Amino acid sequence: MVFDKSGLIKEVCVIEKWIAEVKGSADLEDLGMILIHNGIVRGTSKAGKMVKGMQLSYDKEKLNSLISEFKKKEGIVAIKAWINEGTLNIGDDIMYVLVAGRLRTDVLPVFEGLLSKIKGEVVSEKEFS
Repeated sequence: MVFDKSGLIKEVCVIEKWIAEVKGSADLEDLGMILIHNGIVRGTSKAGKMVKGMQLSYDKEKLNSLISEFKKKEGIVAIKAWINEGTLNIGDDIMYVLVAGRLRTDVLPVFEGLLSKIKGEVVSEKEFS
């Protein structure tokens, strides 16, 4: 949930909405796990250099194609993804990815494979200092 300065709930975050949607639409006999990834802009590059942020773009068609492909995997109930396009600063969210399914043995490999494909084939990141 997102809170205002007085501590009152301002809005329900997208991840909570996604979880509610999955639980509300899935056959609960087939839903045993939901994994969520929240990628965040770090203050250092993979090489250890300081950065101030990044410029991020992504291929929407490729993302939709990957989601469709991975949804067909054994035991997968739902997949959702959101990618934050534009100029991002340290601490900004890069992406959210949700994979829901029957068993850990179904969900974990799909989660890892989808994230790897998104990072390798869908997003384009340019860090800046």
